[in-house]
Amino acid sequence: MEKRFAGPRAVTLEGLMSGTLDITNNQWGNQVGVNGEKVPVYTEEGAKTVKWVPFAGTPSPVTWYKGMVWVNGQSIGRYWVSYNSPLGRPTQEEYHIPRAFLKPKNNLIVVFEETGGNPEKIDILVVNRDTICSVISEYHPPSVRSWERKGDGLRALVNPVREAELTCPDNKVIKKVEFVGFGEVDGACGAFKPGKCNANAKAIKIVESLCLGKKECKVPFERERLAEVGNDACPDVSKTLAIQVACS
Repeated sequence: MEKRFAGPRAVTLEGLMSGTLDITNNQWGNQVGVNGEKVPVYTEEGAKTVKWVPFAGTPSPVTWYKGMVWVNGQSIGRYWVSYNSPLGRPTQEEYHIPRAFLKPKNNLIVVFEETGGNPEKIDILVVNRDTICSVISEYHPPSVRSWERKGDGLRALVNPVREAELTCPDNKVIKKVEFVGFGEVDGACGAFKPGKCNANAKAIKIVESLCLGKKECKVPFERERLAEVGNDACPDVSKTLAIQVACS
């Protein structure tokens, strides 16, 4: 790259009376960042140092980044509205705001957009943290931290996960067991469904006895304990244990 030229090759100023002034050989430098970063306008105090105008309904681009979002002065990352998926939508549409970034009220969100966007289409969604789940299976691998390299291969030093763990937030306790599936389980947390091969009658009783009324609990993953002896319709199927509980 030291023998290739990129960027401005010459810099001149065209004057009306004095002719063209060549300032190519003047001493030049570059400035990283923009003034809004240095203020910084994305914090509560910095936002007071500049003049803001209400959104007029017509998106106008601001030259800054491809897109940046701050919540109470904390960056939640860049976003990309100009790079669309084959369906014509942005490749990412949901962004997580850590709970620690939020205040009980008067939260400040600052969005900088380069290509133009409509802030009226931004939605803030609240997640239900009182519904918690745990899903493990017989083919769950151990944590990658427990693996070691031996020769050209890797091997696990411990057995796979052998218990499901549930912990309620904010000192709440488990008030209700909403779903227990042992066998084949479809769906995800909040929308679990029993699969074609499921034996959960005994598993439900075990989860209720170990978890109800507690802030946290652990449910051992043991076939002989979770399924009725001699009543397993699919003994050759790898088992998944899925638990969903409500905290209060």
